[in-house]
Amino acid sequence: MFKQALAICKKDFNSEIRTRYAVNALLMFIIVVISVIKFSLGEDKLSAEMNSGLLWIIIFFATSNGLSRVFVSEEERGTSLVLKLSSAAGAVFLGKLIFNTILTLIINFLIIFLYIIITGLDIKNLALFSLTIGLGNLGLSAVMTIIAALISKASSKGTLYPVLSFPLLLPLLLAAISATTLTIEGAPMGAIAGELQMIASYTIVVITASFLLFELVWHD
Repeated sequence: MFKQALAICKKDFNSEIRTRYAVNALLMFIIVVISVIKFSLGEDKLSAEMNSGLLWIIIFFATSNGLSRVFVSEEERGTSLVLKLSSAAGAVFLGKLIFNTILTLIINFLIIFLYIIITGLDIKNLALFSLTIGLGNLGLSAVMTIIAALISKASSKGTLYPVLSFPLLLPLLLAAISATTLTIEGAPMGAIAGELQMIASYTIVVITASFLLFELVWHD
């Protein structure tokens, strides 16, 4: 199963390299949004809470745009039937999840890098900040992978994706914003342990539930 999952992940990366659909669209989105924030603020400095909230809002909408087509593209190209016949449902889910997680990490690296450059954000605890972003990425990718599978056959895919994913991601986003705020302020591990446990628990539950339910969604 794991070999099949890696093969599916590799196929998606090759497709993305050829089309560059997500990267091209998201790069412009990220630059425009962060630039608008900077020009709106002028010389004013945002609090750690505001920076964290803005950062995760940008991450949410950027990943929504980037990951929504992971199953839609299979339907449009007519390759979903081939995947159903050649690969186990669990392998398809894992392959798409790995692809989405790596793509999300790349997207978020760009977001954070540009956000720091443009706004001058000072992160006092970079190690815990990176851990928070990494755990949040995994939970974000898991939810968006199963949502992408659910909406792949719907007529209004673009509208449904953020509408369905935001309520499911709200607990994760709240915990991630809280943890990110503390890391920007330089809080030690003990101060954010509760938030990190919440994010990790949420991610484990979502991945497990999505893996178990995916076969029903995929073969519907």
